[in-house]
Amino acid sequence: MYSSQKIATDLIFLLYNDTRSVYRLNDISMLLGEVNFESLNKKLNYFVRANKIQNPRKGIYTKTNYDKEEMAGRVFIPSYISLDYVLQKAGIIFQFNSQISSISYLSRSIKIDQTEYTYRKIKGEILVDTGGIERNSNGVNIATPERAFLDSLYLNGEQYFDNLNPLNKDLVFKLLPIYKSKILIRRVLKLLTK
Repeated sequence: MYSSQKIATDLIFLLYNDTRSVYRLNDISMLLGEVNFESLNKKLNYFVRANKIQNPRKGIYTKTNYDKEEMAGRVFIPSYISLDYVLQKAGIIFQFNSQISSISYLSRSIKIDQTEYTYRKIKGEILVDTGGIERNSNGVNIATPERAFLDSLYLNGEQYFDNLNPLNKDLVFKLLPIYKSKILIRRVLKLLTK
């Protein structure tokens, strides 16, 4: 077998045996140990045309059935899933919204395969603080409900929440110093000390 055929076979085998489902070019390069990005890009484009993998956005490759949360975390790095998406899953807000909302270094709204991904910009020192952010086994960074609650109050100002019972109030107050905001402290106290 020629070395290029072996790399091609290894590529598909490695991708489909990997727990992740969304990759950037450098992820695949590290997985394969391939340093020639031009050659790797050609191989990937061949597999996209052969429907072995997908290329839903420039620079991003996926398995056929990929995890949408994983996609949200790979489009813009660094970022983490938060806001309405997490609050809705935790039962803190009841209004259904199919968008996957994230916090990042920029504000954008993009659509990939019929799913809307929204990104809200936050200060760099808040973005990189890992307090209240969990990292799943597939590499997805997702805020705890407490962190999403604080992100929402910080970015959106005063707002209504349907059910604050799922929140761990001690964790909310432990995470508050991340934001260095007196206004945020007042908003939290108003909601949680009724």
